[in-house]
Amino acid sequence: MERVQFQQEQMLAELKDLVQKSLFNQSEVKQIVKKRTQFETALVRRIPKKSDFLRYAAYEMNLEQLRRKRVERLKLEKTASSISDYALVRRQFQIFERALKKFKSDVGLWIQYIQVAKREGARSLVGRITARALQLHPRTPALYIIAASHELNHMSPSAARALLQRGLRLNAESVDMWREYVRMEMGFVEGMRRRWTVLGIHEEDHPIAEAETTAKEDMAPLTPEEIAAEKGGDEGERARQAIMDGAIVKSVILSAAKALPSINLFSALEVLIRSYPSQERLRTALLDHLYRVLKDTLHGDPHAVKMLATRKLRELTSQENSDDSVMAEGEEFIDALQAANESFSAAVGAGSTNASGMADVYVEFIEEWCKLPTLDPNLRAYLIASLRKLARQPNAPPLLQAAHIQLILPSKKAN
Repeated sequence: MERVQFQQEQMLAELKDLVQKSLFNQSEVKQIVKKRTQFETALVRRIPKKSDFLRYAAYEMNLEQLRRKRVERLKLEKTASSISDYALVRRQFQIFERALKKFKSDVGLWIQYIQVAKREGARSLVGRITARALQLHPRTPALYIIAASHELNHMSPSAARALLQRGLRLNAESVDMWREYVRMEMGFVEGMRRRWTVLGIHEEDHPIAEAETTAKEDMAPLTPEEIAAEKGGDEGERARQAIMDGAIVKSVILSAAKALPSINLFSALEVLIRSYPSQERLRTALLDHLYRVLKDTLHGDPHAVKMLATRKLRELTSQENSDDSVMAEGEEFIDALQAANESFSAAVGAGSTNASGMADVYVEFIEEWCKLPTLDPNLRAYLIASLRKLARQPNAPPLLQAAHIQLILPSKKAN
């Protein structure tokens, strides 16, 4: 109980300050002391639970939120900072520190601590926590992603890049880390584009020295890539063009494919590139590169064949505010569906070494579109006919015939 008594003594100054500022009255302070004593008592037992620490931290968070609301409502005059201005937040940090001494292996607890520190604007503390967490959990991709995001938010792209590269050396099989690395490099390209727009560097004959002097105070420290790209002459022009064409991002995609030749990786990168707010020219170039790498890396893989065959379909269905009923009747959609089916069925009919796997994925494709309520009946009949044609080929996988029967049964029952 000495620990409990010690904590009670430590809180006296802050509680007194809260009363003096009229933020809490004596009755409320007594209630605070009572609640904290209950929490502290739970923490000093032989085997404390993680939930005890989290409940205690949540109580302190709510208390701090209430204090801030009352400060705002009472419109107190701004004076020199006193202990009650930071004591409640400091106590939250202390609770997490005590919890981590007991539960060092709990990655979720480390992440919660980091999130609390970020919310309170404790930048240096966030850096220290993530460094400690990574020392203990070097094979946890989420920690590298959080740490890199923190560095990016504070204008340190080089540090963020170094963190992700370090993490990928230990976690090369992590789709999330490769996706985050590509996202960061796409952000780098977009940031450079905006910077050069401000500086006027996009104009070949524009003198950049004066613009650089005017704007450099508002810019983040330059990386080696930026320095090379902002040089004058042909060298700078080539460097700028390479960055705008996504050379760095393409290099990362290629490295990712070599380290993790997985359809899940390519699917994740495709979704990222399509959704990231970048220029259409860059997006198209990156998607073209992604599909080329996919074709070379997973040649003959059924899911890769499907992804390549249905590219145009995904472009149409991913458009914002797309309406299924309108889309399913559009000429562009019909052409895309027909092209996808022809490409896919040709791969199935070619008789690859993984014929059953290819047939299985093709059946998924046919069923996916045939079950679309808004699909034109003629298109549905066309897809079923393609499936029937493949099913009747010599040595065709039995799955094709079974799927064909399942698709035509509903129409027979209806008749």
